[in-house]
Amino acid sequence: MNFLLQAAGWFADPAHWQGTAGVPHRVEEHVALSLEVTAAAAAIAIPVGLVLGHYRTGGALAINIANVGRAIPSFALLVLAVQVVGIGVLPAFVALLALAIPPMVTNSYVAMRSVDDQLREAARGLGMRGAQVLWKVELPNAIPVVMAGVRTSGVQVVATAPLAALVGWGGLGRFIVDGLSQENYVEVFCGAVLTAALAAAAELVLGSLQLALTPRGLRRRRERPRVLAVGLRG
Repeated sequence: MNFLLQAAGWFADPAHWQGTAGVPHRVEEHVALSLEVTAAAAAIAIPVGLVLGHYRTGGALAINIANVGRAIPSFALLVLAVQVVGIGVLPAFVALLALAIPPMVTNSYVAMRSVDDQLREAARGLGMRGAQVLWKVELPNAIPVVMAGVRTSGVQVVATAPLAALVGWGGLGRFIVDGLSQENYVEVFCGAVLTAALAAAAELVLGSLQLALTPRGLRRRRERPRVLAVGLRG
């Protein structure tokens, strides 16, 4: 209980909410790095997954290559990147990017490949051509699973970004790293709490974005079993 009171006192201290070492600035650094990594991963992974899923070829190879980044621990990749590019934000960016790409490649490929062939044939029967089928039929049906990959990657990046503090970057990891170096375990705990809260916020935001981008027809299709289940329980 005494430890929790000390943590509450840490959060209540105005000194921890001001300046470049304060919580708002550290949150801003953490969010900026996470957004940059997630956006870069999406720009690389999603087009690859969508194209391969559309043509239904090369998916296994692309997924296996992308999963190399997941197989190597982020900390190990961070250390290797430091040897190549030095201290700073770049090695952290590389390590987090390798973590973010695999779920997006996998989900994008599976989402596009899983679009019902009958939908494609019906679209072609209506006179749609290749690009029209892709943008008006395949992609709208694939978007929920694609966004699930973005959601998974985004939350993983936010949760892992404290590693950036080990290579001289800021973010919420500074509270954890500095607290450990000073044996200030209250600060370590508060940094971990802030990181967990930010990861939960990322989950909520990306989940809302996923729902907003899902076409209404697919939303209703997903909601029907829930309504039926409620009715059965009643």
